[in-house]
Amino acid sequence: MAQLIAPNISFHRSWLEAAAEFGGARQDGAGADGWSLDELKDAQVFGRFVDALVKDALPETVRKPGFVPCTYLWIVDGGTFLGSLAIRHELTGYLLNEGGHIGYSVRPSARRRGHAAQALADALPVARTLGIERVLLTCDEDNAGSRATIEKNGGRYEDTRNGKRRYWINNP
Repeated sequence: MAQLIAPNISFHRSWLEAAAEFGGARQDGAGADGWSLDELKDAQVFGRFVDALVKDALPETVRKPGFVPCTYLWIVDGGTFLGSLAIRHELTGYLLNEGGHIGYSVRPSARRRGHAAQALADALPVARTLGIERVLLTCDEDNAGSRATIEKNGGRYEDTRNGKRRYWINNP
């Protein structure tokens, strides 16, 4: 059964296999922007990547302008990495319009099995512990799978901005 865990170097090989499945496409919630797949094949570099993901949840961590503290979680089943989920602790103007509090992706070979819906359900209590009582999620207008995932978890459609459907989940 799949579960959410903190990023862990023990998933190096499986993480790389999953990244290859995306074929260079951006992985929402992965935190891999600025890291090349070739670099991450090196175990030491991957260790630094995992460390950076974990530290990004800390308010004192230095980050690029416009970026906010973020808790990264991995969706795993046994020793298999299935996907990533990111909980952004606050909203910037960009996140309010397009990114939302939570972003996620599931590797293509593991899709359509309910992993994203369960991961989102499991992430909502984590968001609550961070003080997020009203969670914003967004998805591309043409992403029926993500739309269903959000709606299954109580997402209420608000509007569409810049091609992104915006949903709110009450999370008291």
